[in-house]
Amino acid sequence: MRRPDWSGGNRREWIALAALVVFTALSVGGYWNFALHPERLPETELAARFFTISFQFFAQLHILVAFVALAVVLVGRLKGRWIPAFAAVYALSFLSEHLGTGYGVPFGGYGYTGLLGWKLGGRVPALIPVSWFLMALASWTIARAAVPERMRWPMRITLATGWLVAWDLALDPAMSFLTPYWMWDDAGPYYGMPWVNLAGWSLTGMVLMSVLEVLAPRLGMEELPTSWMATYYGLVVALPLGMVIAAGLWPAVGVTLVGLGLCLGLTRAAVRKDTSMQPRRTSRAPQPATAP
Repeated sequence: MRRPDWSGGNRREWIALAALVVFTALSVGGYWNFALHPERLPETELAARFFTISFQFFAQLHILVAFVALAVVLVGRLKGRWIPAFAAVYALSFLSEHLGTGYGVPFGGYGYTGLLGWKLGGRVPALIPVSWFLMALASWTIARAAVPERMRWPMRITLATGWLVAWDLALDPAMSFLTPYWMWDDAGPYYGMPWVNLAGWSLTGMVLMSVLEVLAPRLGMEELPTSWMATYYGLVVALPLGMVIAAGLWPAVGVTLVGLGLCLGLTRAAVRKDTSMQPRRTSRAPQPATAP
């Protein structure tokens, strides 16, 4: 069975990741320096216009920059083989979001504002299923590296879903409470988010991970560099986490770090178990046969 690729990626892939680092740093820095302190904005029409435009489009650009960074890896290593997985995850996550925004299932009742751009079906921004794919694949790749055995797929799907849900612990406070990218019909206890949303994320995550479990190995996605994908996951999480840190939402910071810590602990435990299951190798040279 093919083992996970723990390599860090090539130079071109790390340059793409560096671009994501720069964009994330500028976004969090701009939010902390100007969105939280509008008095620091120069009192000019140009500055006010720039801030308005950047605030409206920074989340959209973050998804696009993250997608381009991931596409550098996918196209470079798989050519076009990844497209069926992208199409499947996009379609299923759109369906889940479309049901959620229309009927409140499975996330609870909510609706997107116009800040995330054009909406498919009049309710779901076209970029939202893209973001599901980015983090679903990153989460599955991390879990795949930790639990590579075929027969342990239930644990792999569960672990990957945990990584995906942990992202939302920072995403919802940042993009719904601090900024109005989506609004809840009935405010819940976690910065406006109802707890049922986590159940919806878990259900949707398990569906998406099950699809990747079937498609990804057939499409060669086991070849993706695990270290690069894990770093990529952390950078995507860094944007909403950086925003809640800047805003001083310390309970959200704590909950997110606990969630990420649990996932990291389970991942490390799975890696240790997999290592202990490997056959021991010996460097001792074979002894020559002795004559009777």
